[in-house]
Amino acid sequence: MHTGKHRLMWEHACGFLKWLLFAAIIGVVVGCVSSAFYHALLWVTAAREGHPWLLALLPAAGIAIVGLYRVCGLEKDRGTNFVLTAVRENEPMRLRTAPLVFLSTAITHLFGGSSGREGAILQIGGSISSTIGQWMRLDDKDSRIITLCGMAAAFSALFGTPLTSALFAMEVVSVGVFYYAAIVPCVVASLIGLRMAQSFRVTPTAFQLTGIPDMSLSVLVRVLILGILFAGLSILFCRVMHLAGRLYQRYLPNAYVRAAAGGGLVILLTMLVWIWAPFTFDYNGAGGGVIQAAVSGTARPEAFLLKILFTAVTLGAGFKGGEIVPSFFVGATFGCTAAPLLGLSPSFGAGLGMVCVFCGVTNCPMTSLLLALELFAGGSYGLFTGQSLVLFALCIAVSYTLSGYSGLYSEQKIVYSKFRPVFIDRKANEDEAD
Repeated sequence: MHTGKHRLMWEHACGFLKWLLFAAIIGVVVGCVSSAFYHALLWVTAAREGHPWLLALLPAAGIAIVGLYRVCGLEKDRGTNFVLTAVRENEPMRLRTAPLVFLSTAITHLFGGSSGREGAILQIGGSISSTIGQWMRLDDKDSRIITLCGMAAAFSALFGTPLTSALFAMEVVSVGVFYYAAIVPCVVASLIGLRMAQSFRVTPTAFQLTGIPDMSLSVLVRVLILGILFAGLSILFCRVMHLAGRLYQRYLPNAYVRAAAGGGLVILLTMLVWIWAPFTFDYNGAGGGVIQAAVSGTARPEAFLLKILFTAVTLGAGFKGGEIVPSFFVGATFGCTAAPLLGLSPSFGAGLGMVCVFCGVTNCPMTSLLLALELFAGGSYGLFTGQSLVLFALCIAVSYTLSGYSGLYSEQKIVYSKFRPVFIDRKANEDEAD
């Protein structure tokens, strides 16, 4: 008996040390690549802002992206959905995915498409770590964990949110089930990825909120109302994203025509915006400046609707990037506009909107709570008293519950009902009754 216990302890110790080593390797490699991706997006964004005429080439850029994916044999690429499938079903990812999505996302941002960066970085991190796992000849269980490590390290390096990144990788694949076996590897990979990003001068994503109210019954009611509104906004965001893709597929089945038409529509939408805001490019690219302005208390009331439209037109046509940063934009601008109507600070409303719409579209409430801690006040947890954190927790909980089974990722599994302790095990966006 003692021999069996000693053998088990030895196996656990070896497994622990093995994952420390593997996670460190993933953190270093993925952290370096993610840092390069960050600086590439900074460069292309600056180039686009300095040369607005580049927007006219967006249709040609879309055609080039489609051509690149066909040449590389990835014309049926499913984006972030493939990363989720790789973890849950242990489908191997190809290394060529990383440079391809790196380049195509940079092209999208350079020529003015509306997209984020997290979809690309999750694919980059997942494909690199999955390939390293194949080189190491890991079994199917370990291969899943090492893919999660890559996701965590990449997200952490790009956004500067290590706790959020580790938990997001563990929570997003199957809602209601945490991949606890990956907790040490994901945390270690996330921290090392962050350290590598810091060494390459990657600026973390952080905001300073103002006007966080003291907790009272009146404030709780108003925050609850905002949570209901953010849940509805999350549903709208997801449905418009998926609807745009289906409409493109139905009416423009040729991928080259679809990309060119999508680029043309973005140009047309940009010119329409100029009617009331001449030469404004707020809805092209990721829109980081608008998010910052909203958190500071200023946002146009129509901004959230326009960003949804621009992003759906861009990504539905086949351009690359992600939806999470656009969801930050949508949540921040809507919250900044809606909060004052309820007597709350626009800055506080923008902060709530960012994390609650993120929660509604990803179905990740625990990740969203950590995101609030790491995003605001430059990562200083001192901003939040216990009471103010409760306000974020309430709004996130309401948004998660009432957003139903909508989600950005069609391959995301909803394992348990949001309303009862019932096992349902279905994919996000399925229309079955609970």
